Amino acid sequence: MTTSHYILKNASILGGAKSDLYIADGIIKEIAPNIIHEGATVFDINGSIALPGLVDLHTHVREPGREDSETVLSASKAGAKGGFTALSAMANTSPVADTAGVVEQVFRLGQEAGYLNVFPVGAVTQALEGKQLSEIGAMADSVARVRVFSDDGFCVSDPLVMRRALEYIKKFDGVIAQHAQEPRLTVGAQMNEGEVSAKLGLKGWPAIAEEAIIARDVLLADHVKSRLHICHVTTAGGVEIIRWAKARGIQVTAEVTPHHLLLTDDLAASYDPIFKVNPPLRTQKDVMALREALADGTIDIVATDHAPHSSESKDCEWQEAAFGMIGLETALSIVHKTMVQTKLMDWQLVADRLAIAPAKIGRYDAHTKGLTVGAPAHVTVINPEKSWIVDRDLVLSKSRNTPYHGIELPGVVTHTFFNGAATLIDSSVVSKVVN
Repeated sequence: MTTSHYILKNASILGGAKSDLYIADGIIKEIAPNIIHEGATVFDINGSIALPGLVDLHTHVREPGREDSETVLSASKAGAKGGFTALSAMANTSPVADTAGVVEQVFRLGQEAGYLNVFPVGAVTQALEGKQLSEIGAMADSVARVRVFSDDGFCVSDPLVMRRALEYIKKFDGVIAQHAQEPRLTVGAQMNEGEVSAKLGLKGWPAIAEEAIIARDVLLADHVKSRLHICHVTTAGGVEIIRWAKARGIQVTAEVTPHHLLLTDDLAASYDPIFKVNPPLRTQKDVMALREALADGTIDIVATDHAPHSSESKDCEWQEAAFGMIGLETALSIVHKTMVQTKLMDWQLVADRLAIAPAKIGRYDAHTKGLTVGAPAHVTVINPEKSWIVDRDLVLSKSRNTPYHGIELPGVVTHTFFNGAATLIDSSVVSKVVN
């Protein structure tokens, strides 16, 4: 398309009253009924819901080094299909994103792709080994202006290293995103520790392994007076610790993944490695606690933990299979199913948990303004009345490890706009982004 201005007619803004939304020059120019501008491309979305462009604080793009599983470009296209306008590229690439050079490479690859903002996450420690701090300051000062640091995939288990990291990132208002997993309690663990693991004979992953690190780190964050973010919370006990910490005024935020809002550990009974994920799927009790915590704000955001893997890494015996599942293209539908259809959240809260709040945590200022006149035109449109059946052979990710293959999900993302450019039109990703 060659046009750079659009009118979304009859949009339900954040699930509320219908209005038109005019996008031009990369910003939201006008929100009002019956907008007319000569030459604008008009999309009559007939009451579909307009949301701020989604922001994912936790994406594994695999590039550099593991382009067989995913690239920045393929992840960007999958993100646009799912309604995302920003992704946070985790540091566990090869080489690890622990220097200014690597984060700048990822940042520029995102710019070249053009479908959304790719914000690199810097490693907390060199080579994710948990011993020596990485080039945190250099990454913060780089072109990528990194503000989120994480060894995700591994826990920063040494409390002294964690304390030093929390102290260091205070200089530029950064945040440490912790993968809460006490390694000594999870050696060889394959799934949630409980009745199902005992029945299947698979080594269990106890909830306390997650909760112990959360408890330790909120105390460290309180002592240092620094910002802490807890990745992929999975347990009811972890929720209670975070709730306690927030009541004390500790600067802690937390995320939950879509799959932990829906799936439970009994799925492991199939021995299908598609359900093998780190941290593991937990019990229905944990799922309900996570949903309630997301609704009441104890958990701040939804983050996908999109973890693509080659077929060779997943099509094997459970014990040998890689941990992880993809989720960019299904995230909004899962939230619709688990939170909106259950009446736990309305679309205004969805906008906060999937767009505004993650942008604020990441300090992605251009994504914090939402659907307001004068804001950058990052916009997602979802038709909540339509449904779709997930087909792993049609996903835009280079990997196929979705746990939802063959499942009907509610809500179809129909349009995505990034910086005023259409990246998704009528549920099809554009071949080239035109600004």
